[in-house]
Amino acid sequence: MSPAPAPAAKPGTLQQNDVVIDSVSDTARWAAIYRAAESARADALFDDAYAARLAGDRGAAIAARAPRQMLGGWQVVVRTALAEGCDRVLCLAAGLDMRPYRLAPPTSVTWIEADLPAVIEEKERIIVGETATCRLIRESVDLADPSARGAFLDRALAGAARTLIIAEGLLAYLDEAVVEALARDLARSEVKWWAFDILSPATRNMVMRAMSADLANAPMRFAPPNGVGYFEALGWKTVDIVSVFAEAARLGRLPWFLRLLARLPLPQPDPRRLGGAHWSAVVRCERRADRAAGRKTVGG
Repeated sequence: MSPAPAPAAKPGTLQQNDVVIDSVSDTARWAAIYRAAESARADALFDDAYAARLAGDRGAAIAARAPRQMLGGWQVVVRTALAEGCDRVLCLAAGLDMRPYRLAPPTSVTWIEADLPAVIEEKERIIVGETATCRLIRESVDLADPSARGAFLDRALAGAARTLIIAEGLLAYLDEAVVEALARDLARSEVKWWAFDILSPATRNMVMRAMSADLANAPMRFAPPNGVGYFEALGWKTVDIVSVFAEAARLGRLPWFLRLLARLPLPQPDPRRLGGAHWSAVVRCERRADRAAGRKTVGG
């Protein structure tokens, strides 16, 4: 079965030459429209009843102008991080994600979403009346601001022992210096896992070439040529690497023109030496205990 196309924008709402992505916050709508398309499938991997409402016409317009390789949103569909025995979840740049509602996490888990004020305000306006299944807290914070980020982490992690950090659709839009500072800030004793998605330079360049005008206000910046090795050098131990392409093939979510390629016995790129490979993955890391001993504050 072919992937369900992203819903089309309503006629007259956006013109062909309109700037669709005003800021990086609009990429949350981009992700939401793919979740909506997946949820509409007869063989859906999950059911996100909120996605279409949250994505709106702008999300559909962004998806319609994305590269053909992103047809059906298979990159977003398989970017999933599941907590394993954690007592707290921090979802950084949570955007329009609705996992605390649709995944029914245990009531013992505290789920904290962090994003820019405008994103949180819009989300709460759209989903007013909905109730999460666990304790849910939202905080307005600019994660690129080291002082604000540090104060937020001190508050959010207080009393936690096994925290899962989710950073979905975030790192690619940050400057390398901010990613490095974030990686160091998160390496503290309350944090057990960090799950994030990562692109190779070739994949980042492909998307930017195809959507240079649309992404002018939210360019993709971070795509380390040494892949997961970048984070390992900062005190993280790689636990899982899930190739987005391979997982999409396994789940039957590749667009038709990539299915044949997936059947070929092609060599897989070294996730620590990506070279010119087109590669993206979901990564789960564990904090190395020797890198967080005695750490109490972050930022600065």
